[in-house]
Amino acid sequence: MRLALSAEQEQLAAVLHAMLAEADIPAVARRWATDDHAPGRTVWRRLADLGVTGLAVPARWGGLAAHPADVVVACEELGHHALPGPVAESVAAVPVLLTTLGDEALCESWLPRLAAGEVVGTLAVAPHLPYATDADVATLVLRADARTLRLGVPGVRLRSVDDTRRLVEVADGALLAAGPAVTQAVARALDAGALACAAQLLGAGHALLETTTRYAGERTQFGRPIGQFQAVKHMLADVAVGLQFARPLLYAAAVAVADDTPTAVRDVSAARVACADAALRAARTALQVHGAFGYARESGLDSWLTRIWALARSWGTQSWHRGRIMAALTADDLA
Repeated sequence: MRLALSAEQEQLAAVLHAMLAEADIPAVARRWATDDHAPGRTVWRRLADLGVTGLAVPARWGGLAAHPADVVVACEELGHHALPGPVAESVAAVPVLLTTLGDEALCESWLPRLAAGEVVGTLAVAPHLPYATDADVATLVLRADARTLRLGVPGVRLRSVDDTRRLVEVADGALLAAGPAVTQAVARALDAGALACAAQLLGAGHALLETTTRYAGERTQFGRPIGQFQAVKHMLADVAVGLQFARPLLYAAAVAVADDTPTAVRDVSAARVACADAALRAARTALQVHGAFGYARESGLDSWLTRIWALARSWGTQSWHRGRIMAALTADDLA
């Protein structure tokens, strides 16, 4: 099992990093929060040009049929820059849902357009995703439960702790599919979304570590940078260790999903728990090191802090994922 990035994956991450840095995502996010989505849509089109929106789409539908680890690489970089929009939904979950379902008409209608960046997708899945993220912006809105898949009709828009993120109540629209095939497709889509969410959390955690380390080297107290104080060093080191320990779990889960191993469900939940825990620790430490300044928008922390707080409660709670891990381990012991 290879858990290190290949040369191609490192290049993908580098290209994405350069493109997103040039795009000034913090400014894009501020405008997205005020319902000015034009700059954000421009970035999404540039992601399509790089193939990101087609990573999880099969080649026959115009995508790249990439390995789940490639999707993880891309989503980690998108999380590192706190790109607004339904990333886990459109880049991972919706393509996997439609592909697994295997309905030729649905795939023909939507997958080529998702891959080309013409369509942004989102979904609500009861009870795990009661609201659809940015459904008022997305072109394709789906609503699913354990047995049925329908088009979603966006309704009341709710605010999230992340002001770039809109949670939208979705009513039932036209029935698209029903039966056991939907059950399997929804399960795979939830795992794909949880894996992409974990990657975003890991990327955001790394961004906070970089920002906080830089601040600790610049902020002086008692005549020297606060980064020289042992207590601050220990806090930053704990964050770095947590992030480094989470990454192998993330890539191991991507391999397990690709190989459809019996442990894939457990591995996805383990990655999600580890990445969320590490990102939340990075958020707490960033606020501790920055002090009161960390709560001000001028600190630049808000994009990552609020994104982490929101994503850590999306695609299943920590307790739900820990329950899946426990259930899998108990089943293994009884087998």
